Amino acid sequence: MKVETLTVGPFQENCYLVVDERTNSAALVDPGSEPEKVIAAVEKSGAKLEAIWITHAHVDHVGAIASVKNKWDVPVHLHPKDKRLYQAAGRQAEVYGIPFEEPPEPDLEFSEGQTLSLGEKTFSVMHVPGHAPGHVVIHGNGIALVGDCLFAGSIGRTDLPFCNPADLALSLERIAALPPDTVVYPGHGMSTTIKEERESNPFLNGTARIVQS
Repeated sequence: MKVETLTVGPFQENCYLVVDERTNSAALVDPGSEPEKVIAAVEKSGAKLEAIWITHAHVDHVGAIASVKNKWDVPVHLHPKDKRLYQAAGRQAEVYGIPFEEPPEPDLEFSEGQTLSLGEKTFSVMHVPGHAPGHVVIHGNGIALVGDCLFAGSIGRTDLPFCNPADLALSLERIAALPPDTVVYPGHGMSTTIKEERESNPFLNGTARIVQS
């Protein structure tokens, strides 16, 4: 399994190209901005793009979907509880003063416990609300694509519209229960592991807690 990180846009968001190297099948996770860069990376990889997986629908995670979908007509997967955010992404872009092309409607819905196939590999979907109502973590094969729930040494924001601090606290408990050697690929910043975050992340090791609003 190969994971290529593409850091894009003014928010320095991490888009990931996940490739099953045995079959050359690929999924693009959170193409948030700079569609030309994202498309060029997929083309350079030589992989066959089969899906777009969206961990959550904040504007910095969905801004390149329209261009990618226009290039490759592959299904866009999103949890239904984030559809409201997805449809409001254009208004989010206006607030931040960034260019934005409206993405097409999602093709398929994520659900808790769902199994995703990518070539010969399978992944599981975990619904982890808190940073966003329909946030998901996609995990398996030694990796976890965690979006903006968990970062190296920190956690996602809970002060944005539709965030829920109590939900995020419960979601982090579930994420922390993944195998310790799982490599964590967050929506921003460097990759880490579950083991490292259990030991050093104050929100996972008990030295800090999420402030409830």
